[in-house]
Amino acid sequence: MIDEMTTVLEPRPLSDFVETKYVKDITNRALSYIEAGFPVHLRGPSGTGKTTLAMHLASKIERPVVMIHGDEEFSTSDLVGGEHGYRIRKVVDRFISRVLKTEEDMVKRWVDNRLTVACKYGFTLVYDEFTRSRPEANNILLSILQEKMMDLPVGRGGEEPYLKVDPDFTAIFTSNPEEYAGVHRSQDALRDRMITMDLDHFDYDTELAITLAKAKLSKQDSQIIVNIVRGLRESGKCEFAPTVRGCIMIAKTLKVQKLTPSKSSSAFMQMSQDILASETSRVGSKTNQDRVKEMVRELVAKELGIGKTIDVGKKAAESVAIEKVDSRKEKKESESLAGVSG
Repeated sequence: MIDEMTTVLEPRPLSDFVETKYVKDITNRALSYIEAGFPVHLRGPSGTGKTTLAMHLASKIERPVVMIHGDEEFSTSDLVGGEHGYRIRKVVDRFISRVLKTEEDMVKRWVDNRLTVACKYGFTLVYDEFTRSRPEANNILLSILQEKMMDLPVGRGGEEPYLKVDPDFTAIFTSNPEEYAGVHRSQDALRDRMITMDLDHFDYDTELAITLAKAKLSKQDSQIIVNIVRGLRESGKCEFAPTVRGCIMIAKTLKVQKLTPSKSSSAFMQMSQDILASETSRVGSKTNQDRVKEMVRELVAKELGIGKTIDVGKKAAESVAIEKVDSRKEKKESESLAGVSG
């Protein structure tokens, strides 16, 4: 038997969730819109923390959570529900001992899906990457968000053709910008029913705090990583800008390998090039990857001071050599003068 409650999550505060001034500001704004009765839509590039922030908001609402991940193959029934298996009813009549009567009845069994469960019980719906589902699959949301009524399929049974949405029902949506691959353009009617908050890459303090929390590296090492990633992002020369995920990947790998950027500069250089070239290129163009790796090499060298020490040492060595040559010249000149005078 399929239990509709198996799809329900119990929201809990994330143990390593970082709340900086930037994050608190977004959280408070979003919660004020939700409290006013409006669904919230978090839109932004990959790696800007949309899903994490959505789950954080859900934990603040303190209601059970139903989560849906957008999918190209979704139809309305994947959101509302459908017929799963059969229910068999059998009646055996032995009222007269010599006569056996049996009656069997078999009907298809309807199971409510996640959207219906959330509307029926007033749970919080987190619809992650909802624009990856086709617009016609999401049409059911129009009446839910506006009229607070849900159209019920005939096959569901029951006398009422509509389900009144519970007053505690809340919806939080996330999506990538429309230029991303596999993303459908959302209907204007649906966007009008929600408040869209556009997210960008984190500020420096938040990015550093997240890297520290996720990898538990020293602050100095984390600063080096964040500076490199932000420097690459701000160059504007990448196919896709690197995100805080790049910081976390580099930092966690360093932690696992028990390395530090300064003491293992070659390994750190290679690691940064591999991870950031991978994150910033989706097509796999060797030209793009080579360009990114060269920029990463320059950024790592700048942060670790690679080349500066060598240059200083070289100049110092040259100056010493010049001094030796000069002293030899002076010695020879003094000897020749002594010979002349003698």
